[in-house]
Amino acid sequence: MKGARRQTARSTGTGDAPGLAARRVAAEIVEGVLRRHRPLDEQLDSGPSHAALAALPERDRALARAIVGAVLRRLGSLRYLVGLFADRGLPREAPRVETALLIGAAQILFLDVPDHAAVDLAVRLARADRNAMHFTGLVNAVLRRVAREGAARLAERDAAALDTPPWLLARWIATYGEATAQAIAHAHAQEPALDLTVKSDPARWAIELGGRVLPTGSVRTLAHGAVSALPGFAEGAWWVQDAAAALPAKLLGDIAGRRGADLCAAPGGKTAQLAAAGAHVSAVDRSAPRLSRVGDNLRRLSLDAELVCADAAAYAAAPFDAVLLDAPCSSTGTIRRHPDIPWLKTAADIAALSSLQRRLLERAVALTRPGGILVYCTCSLEPEEGVDVVADLLAREPAVKRLPVAASEVSGCNELLTPDGDLRTLPCHWPDPDRRLAGLDGFYAARLTKR
Repeated sequence: MKGARRQTARSTGTGDAPGLAARRVAAEIVEGVLRRHRPLDEQLDSGPSHAALAALPERDRALARAIVGAVLRRLGSLRYLVGLFADRGLPREAPRVETALLIGAAQILFLDVPDHAAVDLAVRLARADRNAMHFTGLVNAVLRRVAREGAARLAERDAAALDTPPWLLARWIATYGEATAQAIAHAHAQEPALDLTVKSDPARWAIELGGRVLPTGSVRTLAHGAVSALPGFAEGAWWVQDAAAALPAKLLGDIAGRRGADLCAAPGGKTAQLAAAGAHVSAVDRSAPRLSRVGDNLRRLSLDAELVCADAAAYAAAPFDAVLLDAPCSSTGTIRRHPDIPWLKTAADIAALSSLQRRLLERAVALTRPGGILVYCTCSLEPEEGVDVVADLLAREPAVKRLPVAASEVSGCNELLTPDGDLRTLPCHWPDPDRRLAGLDGFYAARLTKR
C-alpha cells in the first residue's frame, strides 16, 4: 500500500534523533487542523508552524508535508486502525499520543518509510511531550500491530467510506449517485499532480517540465520540489492552476481590449488568464495581503491588472464587458489539493456560504453591462453552491439568461457539461492508468448574459 515516493528518515535538528524534527513539525500541523481547526494553507503559509517548517532542510520539509498529507487524506482509515488496536482507548489528557500514532501509521502504510524507523520516531515524538511521555509503550504496541496487520485489516473495509465524513459522502450519493460518489471519494486518496497554465507554447513547456499537455491546454507534471526552482518560473512563463480552475475564464470568450472584472480574485490565477488574453482587468478582493500576492505574481508574469481592495458584495464601478465571479465556497471540489477540508467544514458552512454567494451574484449582475457576459463559478461539489444559486437568480431576474457552454469550448469533453450547458468537473474525471496523473478539481461554472 506504500506510495512510490521515497522519504528517508534522515533529518536535522540540534539534539534530535535523525528524522524527529520533521515529525515534530508534522505533528504540530496535524494538531493545528484537527484540534485547533486551523486551515492547512494558513499553517503552511504563516505563523509558528511555517517558521518551524522553513527551518528544516528542503528534503525534510518535503517529508513533513508528505506525512501531513497522508494523515489527512487517510484520516478515517488511520483512526479506524488506531481504535481497533488500542484496546483500552487513548488518553484524553495526552492528545499527542493519537497524533504520534496517526503519523507513525501513515508512514508504515502509505509512505515508503521503514517500519522500524516509523515506530521508533513515533515513540520519540510521544516521549518528547510531557503529557504523552507515559504512554510510549502504548504507541509502540499499537504501531507494531499496524505494521503486522494494518494493511490486511484495511483491505477488508471500504476506504472511501472510512476516509470521507458520513455527512459529506451522503450528500454526494444524493447528488451524483453512489458509483460516482465512491469514485470522487477514491480520487481524494491520491495526491494530485502539478497543473500549470502557460502563457504560450504548452507543448514546449510540457517537454521542459517532463509533463504532458491536457486536452484543455493546461500542462500537467509530476515535478517535485520548490515550484520556484522549476524551469520557466523565474521568467514568468506559467503559473500554478488546476486544469479545472483554468476553464471558467475561458468561457468569457475573446476579451482582448475589453473591460473585465475578476471578483474575489485571490489567489489570482484567473486574473492572470484575463490579463494574458488582453483584457483590461480589475481584480477585486477584500483581503489586502492576498491581493498583494496577486500583484507579486502578476509582476513575475509581466502582466497588468488594476488591484482593488474591496468587498465584492459592495463593489461599485461602471459596468464591465465581462465579469468573472469565483465565489467563496466550501471548496469541497478541491479536497485532492486541500485534504483538511473534510475535517474542517460542516453542512452549516454550506448553507451560510450559499447565502453569501447569492448576494455576490446579484452584485456581479449589476456590474455586467447589457449584452455583457458573466461567469459564475465555485470550486464546490455541492448543488446549493452552484446550480441552485444560478437557478434562483434566473427565476428572479428575467433580464438574465443562461448562455450554454458548447462541448467545443472544453475541447470536446462532453462529460464536463451538464444537460443545461453548465460546466461541472469532478475529481474522478479524466482517469489515467497512472493514478498520479488522473483527475482534476471539482468546479461548477455557469455562463450568463443580460438581455
